[in-house]
Amino acid sequence: MHFKMKYAFFPNPADTTRNSTTELYMKLIKNALTVLVAFAWLSVANAQLTINVTSIPFNTPPGANIYVVGNFNNWAPGDATKILAHNGAQYSITLNPAPGTVEFKFTRGSWATVEGNATGGVIPNRTTSYTGSPKTINLTILSWEDQGVGGNGTAAPNVVIMDDDFYIPQLNRNRRIWLYLPPDYQTTTKKYPVLYMHDGQNLFDVNTSFSGEWEVDESLNELFQNGDYGCIVVGIDNGGVYRLDEYSPWVNPQYGGGQGDDYVDFMVNTLKPYIDANYRTLPGRQTTGTMGSSMGGLISMYAFSERQDVFSKAGIFSPAFWFAGNSPANHVATHPKQGPARVYFLAGGEEPDYVEQDMQQVANAMTTAGFSANEKHFLVPSDGQHSEWFWAREFPDAYVWLFQNAITGTTGGGKKEPLEIFPNPAGDWVRLSGVDPDGKLQIRVIGADGKVWRDSTQTGSQPMWTGDLPRGFYVVKARVKGQAWKTAKLIRE
Repeated sequence: MHFKMKYAFFPNPADTTRNSTTELYMKLIKNALTVLVAFAWLSVANAQLTINVTSIPFNTPPGANIYVVGNFNNWAPGDATKILAHNGAQYSITLNPAPGTVEFKFTRGSWATVEGNATGGVIPNRTTSYTGSPKTINLTILSWEDQGVGGNGTAAPNVVIMDDDFYIPQLNRNRRIWLYLPPDYQTTTKKYPVLYMHDGQNLFDVNTSFSGEWEVDESLNELFQNGDYGCIVVGIDNGGVYRLDEYSPWVNPQYGGGQGDDYVDFMVNTLKPYIDANYRTLPGRQTTGTMGSSMGGLISMYAFSERQDVFSKAGIFSPAFWFAGNSPANHVATHPKQGPARVYFLAGGEEPDYVEQDMQQVANAMTTAGFSANEKHFLVPSDGQHSEWFWAREFPDAYVWLFQNAITGTTGGGKKEPLEIFPNPAGDWVRLSGVDPDGKLQIRVIGADGKVWRDSTQTGSQPMWTGDLPRGFYVVKARVKGQAWKTAKLIRE
């Protein structure tokens, strides 16, 4: 039996019809392969690796760019094409690296500003496996190597060195400035009260302290976890050999002093404006305080009394009023009250008797200056000593009392604080207290004859111009639109 077979796949060259069909098939196959290859290359070209940074260190300088550097750009730390986009609290960038292991780190533009581990030390390269398919990873930057607070120090992660060499033009010196930022600073848009503290070396880190730390960061973090609103603390290092000079405006014949006015001027006119401009603060006097111990207590009391337009709160711990004799009490007595205030006096029962006696003299001088009893807190625990451990133990209670209701603008019983004007009698400018420092206020100034001298709007923290008012008595009315008016009397001499 014979079979006759014909293979169409290999046509007879003489068969022109079948040959044309085969060529068409081959062209279609070739075109399909070309399309498939094109799609494959297009898929690779469009594949993306998205890196999101959901949290950055508290001490990241304001406005700093964050770069990603890796084996995809020859490890160039300042590659302008690899700056992460800032969107609210998140930073992100999308890359198109070759498939494989991607190694990278984050910098602020140089290897000197590369990221570090939780204590500011060196970390290994980050790695991620990338197949060529779209991928998104979320990461946290723990620290910057150049912004650490001592490597193995005891400061909390939300304590940063704002500047190692901040210039003091009033004294032609430089100083390290510490910054404590509340735990929710990076994740909210809140504005915070500010506490300016002296002897910054002793506040946060035992490694930089003289004989122990105040544990300000640990205390405030714990209070925050228990519902406290939060507060920024600015720690100013003391000047070492200049400490006694800077912490007293009065000269002690044996120990020095006399530069306190320049130091307070630095706090008020150089440091505070910088802090308010670069951090989210509530800049009004009702949300600004100062605190220190020993000589730091002396300069805190002086700063409060001298600049009541700036400070409404002061923590006076174991004050060295002896350094200046009767001058601290005399200064307080001759600087009348300009607005609501709170001053927390603390001494230890095991300190020399004159510490408590001098402190009582200054507290009495506050009464002479017009302050009420509920604006002072006087405490002398029997076991207290002139020591950091004592001040650390008492700090939380002092802070809570000083800043009680500073945000809500209410007194202890829930009663709204009245509108007050300071200074009063007025100079060319006055400030208001008892109002929301960030609120947009309607202001009216009415003369004794009923004439309206001012009808304007401003924020509660802004000063109000009174230099054009003739001598006489005025009524000042202030309110947030839609709320009730608050009223106070103003004297223009």
